[in-house]
Amino acid sequence: MVTTVAELHASEMPGTNVLTLETVLAEVLATNPRLKAARANWGAMQARVRQEGAWADPRVGVDIERSGTTRLFTFTDNEWMISQELPLSGKNRRRARAANAEAAAAFADADRRKLELIREARTTFYNLLNAQAQLDLNEKNAALLEQFAQITRIKYEAGTRMQSDVFMAETESLKNQEARRDLEQRLVEAQSRLNVLMNRRADAALGRAATVDLPVVDYDAGEIEMHALMHRPELRVAAQKIAAANARHDLAKRAWIPDPEVRVEARQFNGSGARIQEYDTGIFFNFPWFNRGKYRAGVEEAKKNRESAEYELTATENETRGLVREHLQRIQTLHHHYTLFRDKIVPLARQTVESARISYSNDKASFLELITAQRTLREVEAMSQQHLTDYLIAVADFEAMAGIAHETHERK
Repeated sequence: MVTTVAELHASEMPGTNVLTLETVLAEVLATNPRLKAARANWGAMQARVRQEGAWADPRVGVDIERSGTTRLFTFTDNEWMISQELPLSGKNRRRARAANAEAAAAFADADRRKLELIREARTTFYNLLNAQAQLDLNEKNAALLEQFAQITRIKYEAGTRMQSDVFMAETESLKNQEARRDLEQRLVEAQSRLNVLMNRRADAALGRAATVDLPVVDYDAGEIEMHALMHRPELRVAAQKIAAANARHDLAKRAWIPDPEVRVEARQFNGSGARIQEYDTGIFFNFPWFNRGKYRAGVEEAKKNRESAEYELTATENETRGLVREHLQRIQTLHHHYTLFRDKIVPLARQTVESARISYSNDKASFLELITAQRTLREVEAMSQQHLTDYLIAVADFEAMAGIAHETHERK
């Protein structure tokens, strides 16, 4: 299904249905199936803790004895048995400790998924804002080009300018229309992606995205690095993997220790209706020392898994330190680009266009000079808006990486 330009504008009419970033984030966190899947996985991992820490099931059995007959339902004596393994080695507690650490890792992973969805939703929302703003600039440029075209026609009819000025104005107008089609495509893509994140149909109508405040990022590199090392979900997952690996290593070393099985046997003589006349008690042990290679290999496996988890944590910590500085530098650079364009370059380009328009009207400048100034203005306005979008996305990426909850910032 192709969205027409009329439908595109109908879904963006201001005042009818304004779409705010806060509304989008709330809906994403409430309805996104990937986040629900991560939370369900955490719930499943929690349920494993009790299972791993439980005792083995008791065993109950009966031994039916026959004397002088082979008939299935004819017997003389019954011997009833019940047994229970006693986890004196503590292996069940260590399995529970490992499962608890794995559940904590699953919780941290759900937090990672949450931060990633917030980042993705913010990025898509900013791209939607950018597409809207670029379309607005395109419309403004189209109106200005139409004014230029009218001026060239009047001057051509008056004989003061050549027909090539008219052709050049019409060419610029057509090129502007072509650019608009690409911008409309970007708008539809952002709308579709946002709908998917909010668990809606991809073609569901969305209101016009409301502008957001410009976030002011004034973090101290040392402080934010400390925060990231404490709160980044990837590091929390890695730390819990070490805790689980330690418990598994301890469990592997205790696999040598047998857990005793206590058994009670009771006998009935002379048929099923007779009372119990005897009973025995016993204790049994498995004997792991004849399979030393198996248990040594288990200990070595657990040891290597622990080493792997420790190296992974170290690598993630180093990566985090580097990412903090990279993100901060990128944010500062993009903020500089945007404010430079907003405060200096764009105003100068607008003044240049106005000066060229007046000079052309007074036959003191060529139409090429006027249209060149207009092209420059169009480019710098579009670039200024793109720098703003890149800055907003950089802040979203940074906060997701560092484990910082999204907050509303004041415009600087």
